[in-house]
Amino acid sequence: MIEASLMQPLKEDRFRFACNKSLPCFTKCCAKLNLVLTPYDIIRLKNRLNCPSGYFLENHTTSFVDEAYGVPIVHLKMNDDETRRCPFVSPDGCTVYDDRPGACRIYPLARAASKVYESHRTGEYYFMVRESHCLGFCENREWTIHEWVNDQGFDKYNAMNDYFLDITAGRTAKSINTLTEQHLKMYYMACYSLDEFRRFIFESTFLKRFEIEQDVIRGIEADDVELMKFASRWLTFSLFGEKTITARNP
Repeated sequence: MIEASLMQPLKEDRFRFACNKSLPCFTKCCAKLNLVLTPYDIIRLKNRLNCPSGYFLENHTTSFVDEAYGVPIVHLKMNDDETRRCPFVSPDGCTVYDDRPGACRIYPLARAASKVYESHRTGEYYFMVRESHCLGFCENREWTIHEWVNDQGFDKYNAMNDYFLDITAGRTAKSINTLTEQHLKMYYMACYSLDEFRRFIFESTFLKRFEIEQDVIRGIEADDVELMKFASRWLTFSLFGEKTITARNP
């Protein structure tokens, strides 16, 4: 999460920024982070490392229930030393660059999005993250927000992250605060521990109790992204009772 004091509204659509190894501040932004990982971030990283989601979560993350949202949030675990650097950064830069988390990908911008429940109107806002050590703002390269988002491949991350924006956005604090410990465990599993969620679907009575389209079943059996998309449907149904999934008749 980014400190509010570092976030500045963009007064216009254009900004100057560039990052490269020649800058004295190179990789300083990769330390002492409270870096939130989205479900899609975890898919990209665990596949990059060729490890199960459970192993990735146990070895590379910490989790807690966020007071503002009332649901489990996952952070990337920093190195356990005084530098608290990201475990995936080297003197030459990010070792998982092509699959780096969305928050790293969009830096020095930050995105805020909101969806008004049931009206299907999504608001999207971008802010500048100005850290005192960053010299990238002194470079001459100029961008529009649209150019930067496209250049960094963040548009796909936006689309993937919005599946989970739909779960809790626009709901009252009262409805979220009524979630039980079992609900929160389900949320954590379906959002982050996708291998466990896949086993829940295929190794329990799940498919006997719910009518799931055959093409969806084939997709979630083989594709983590399709499984993640289905997880958003399941959580909307199981946590808040919306008719995104149909139960079979007894």
